[in-house]
Amino acid sequence: MNQKKKAIVLWGVIIVLAAAVVALSVILVTKSRKNNDPDEQKNAGTEAVIEESGQDAEQKAEDGADQKKEKGASDTQKSTDDKKTLYAEVTVGSTWENNGMTAATETVTIYNKTDKAATDWSVDLEFSGKVTIDQLWNGKYTADGSVVHVTAESYNEEIPAGGSIDFGYNLSASDVKPVRCTLMIAGKEVTTVTGDDQQKNDENAAQTDGQSVDSDKKDQSGSDKVTDSKIGKKEDDPYKVHGKLAVSGTDLVDASGSKFRLKGVSTHGLTWFADFVSKDTYQYFKDSFGINLVRFAMYTDTGDSYGYCSGGNKSEIEELLGKGVDAATDLGLYAIIDWHILNDNDPNMHIDDAKDFFDRISKKYASYGNVIYEIANEPNGGTTWDSVKSYAETIIPIIRKNAPDAIIIVGTPTWSQDVDVAAADPITDQTNLMYAVHFYAATHKDDLRNKVQSALDSGLPVFVSEFGLCDASGNGSIDYDQSDAWFDLIDDKNLSYAAWNISNKAETSSLFDSSCTKKSGFTDDDLSDSGRYIKEKIESSY
Repeated sequence: MNQKKKAIVLWGVIIVLAAAVVALSVILVTKSRKNNDPDEQKNAGTEAVIEESGQDAEQKAEDGADQKKEKGASDTQKSTDDKKTLYAEVTVGSTWENNGMTAATETVTIYNKTDKAATDWSVDLEFSGKVTIDQLWNGKYTADGSVVHVTAESYNEEIPAGGSIDFGYNLSASDVKPVRCTLMIAGKEVTTVTGDDQQKNDENAAQTDGQSVDSDKKDQSGSDKVTDSKIGKKEDDPYKVHGKLAVSGTDLVDASGSKFRLKGVSTHGLTWFADFVSKDTYQYFKDSFGINLVRFAMYTDTGDSYGYCSGGNKSEIEELLGKGVDAATDLGLYAIIDWHILNDNDPNMHIDDAKDFFDRISKKYASYGNVIYEIANEPNGGTTWDSVKSYAETIIPIIRKNAPDAIIIVGTPTWSQDVDVAAADPITDQTNLMYAVHFYAATHKDDLRNKVQSALDSGLPVFVSEFGLCDASGNGSIDYDQSDAWFDLIDDKNLSYAAWNISNKAETSSLFDSSCTKKSGFTDDDLSDSGRYIKEKIESSY
């Protein structure tokens, strides 16, 4: 081969080798980019899984499931787990000291998130030590050491589909928080909530105490309804305009015989919140709300010297009561003197004190046409209507000797809820009698409204002498929808009412916010959510 041909072959080999080097470089760069590309890494991982044998994949799935089971076992059970369809929650409300023990008001709410009604419910509440139930409402109970067993009343034995029912109680114990709450339907356990779960519920409740369930409705009445019951108008001196009241059918009427409605507020216990017993306080509510009534709650038995019949200084308590009644009278307001039985359950427990009190007080205020007598705030603890009626038939004639035409309000059993029972056997041979119903909107719903409607249909005059927007403990969240439903009935039936309560106590039913430390010079900025709602309802009624 000549030199020229050799040179051509050599150059050809060089060119081929150079091309090979270039190709190899491209491959290496591409592979490097793929290894650094997250998407490619994902694809590579997916391919790796696909290439695994079925046995290996199954083993990994089992390992993952075991890890999830271990994690689930370590998690605290959630009392309001979305998967649950029937469950109970306990809310611890206000607490206080009672003879060396802790006392509390608690509410149990049973939720039914199924599409079928549930009946025959019961709840077992277990505490860490011995517990004493002082009062229980919306249920019946037995207590055995540290366990309280609660069953339904006839009116709330069914939990509607998608709905809930409540019961509540006051208790005393070394530790008032339940360690376990078990819900049973027809004797079969449905759910159990442990103490850890309850701690979460209590924290959530603390965040919502005094607040709206629906923030969009805060400070609003929530109702656009205009009723035909806007009787009367906001007046400078209601008593001067309307005079002494009387009962006609189921209505209150004024001195001219025209339908009239009392719309006002109730004190808390006079001796607990004496600073609010003042003309300045009632002047504010009259000017800002348009009230024409103040109810004076004089507790009879508090277990200590704050109660009129339990060691309190009777003359000092009567002096405080007189200060309030005179202040209301000076403002032209009507005044209810409330013999506020509660812990004493049956008004007959202190009937001798009641006879003496109403004899002297009705003499003192015989010339006060604006004074109304409420002779038994809330009979409870199994007190029957027969017992209340017997008491009333003893006290009414004593008042009538001195105030023959005064309005007298008679309490009814079950914390003044059983107006239908009273309607079936009313007090006879007396005039100007009315019967008390008390409601707390988040607890008392259609079942109690039905009782009121039934009593009215029977011709029984009903007076809403105490109510709140929250639960029966006086605390918890405001239920605006149920409050609106109650005011629909109140407006439709021309019912008179007094809202609980004039105080700044740190609970939802207080009309002043707990941050308000004033004792005079109040403004609307000092009101609680309950106070603002009540103000709007009274204002809009004129």
